[in-house]
Amino acid sequence: MRSTDKTTEAARVMSICNACRYCEGHCAVFQAMELRLEFNADTVDYLSNLCHNCGACYHNCQYAPPHEFALNVPAAMAELRQENYGVYAWPGFMGKLFANNGLWVSALSIVVIAAFFALTAILTGADFFAVHENAFYGVISHNVLAGTFGAVGLFVLIAIGASVTRFWKTMRLPGPFSLDYGRVLQGVKDALSLKYLDGGNGQGCSYPDDKPSMARRWFHQMTFWGFMLCFAATSVGTVMHYGFNLPAPYGYVSLPKLFGILGGIGLIVGPVGLLMLKAKADPAPKGKTNKGMDVSFLFLLLMTSVTGLALMLVKETAFVGMALSIHLGVVMTLFLSMPYGKFVHGFYRLVALMVFAVEKNDHRAIVGVCENKDAA
Repeated sequence: MRSTDKTTEAARVMSICNACRYCEGHCAVFQAMELRLEFNADTVDYLSNLCHNCGACYHNCQYAPPHEFALNVPAAMAELRQENYGVYAWPGFMGKLFANNGLWVSALSIVVIAAFFALTAILTGADFFAVHENAFYGVISHNVLAGTFGAVGLFVLIAIGASVTRFWKTMRLPGPFSLDYGRVLQGVKDALSLKYLDGGNGQGCSYPDDKPSMARRWFHQMTFWGFMLCFAATSVGTVMHYGFNLPAPYGYVSLPKLFGILGGIGLIVGPVGLLMLKAKADPAPKGKTNKGMDVSFLFLLLMTSVTGLALMLVKETAFVGMALSIHLGVVMTLFLSMPYGKFVHGFYRLVALMVFAVEKNDHRAIVGVCENKDAA
């Protein structure tokens, strides 16, 4: 079992919190903590992914700096989550590259965008700056796009699947066919509704300052559902193309366009709001080891939306080749970074919340049995 500075600090913090329990009502972290007597690397990995970094416990803690205990639960959990990106990543060296330096994403994006510029220039030749009858499919054919992104998408799915499987095994969950799916669905519901971004009091996160606000929860929801709508647009377009022989481009009142436009708006409002909150937030609860992965992920989501909407507007102009190159480069960079940062963390958190839903109900059942025996 691994032992690092991050796991040691998280275990120290949780041991003191478990003795104090002043914050027991704040979120799932403290409720799960109370079911444990000791904290090892696997346990604190689990607890760190239950933490939503709302900051409520930090602002309410009597042992926070400048106290000699210097407790900072959100920072300890954030730094450990950052370490998790490399620990559970597949292949491992990719996780370390992305987790250690978010600037790697910037370098990758430059290389990928340049590659797409070169590809489109080769495919179109003198017609790079020309109006194409089939819009962006006149620049790069559907088959080339489907093959390129299909191959990368398959790698991303495998990498995410392997990473989540490693984390799943660490949680020591039973096999998928042995789970109580009623409890699992409760964990899924808690994850999708961002239940624990309410600060434990229903008033929201103590973020960007110590005043509770629901803004972070709303912007997270806009980002998530914006992404899901964009995914739905791609999925519906794929079904229309292959299932009904209705190739793109589609009109503005078609399902792919409507989903894409609404999703694009969500992926502008959500990331911009979160970036603004991050810029104003107290740095203390955010941790010290995050070197840009959170910001770069939000920026990639934002630029995916902006370049996608821009491509839609210029698809019938001579700028379609340039716009397509930039958009595809941004999307490809987003794809390649997904298994190694905030995106895959969403799956870790989902698994952690499923575990919490299961063990919370098991604990209640055990307590109920003991109380009935005592009454008898």
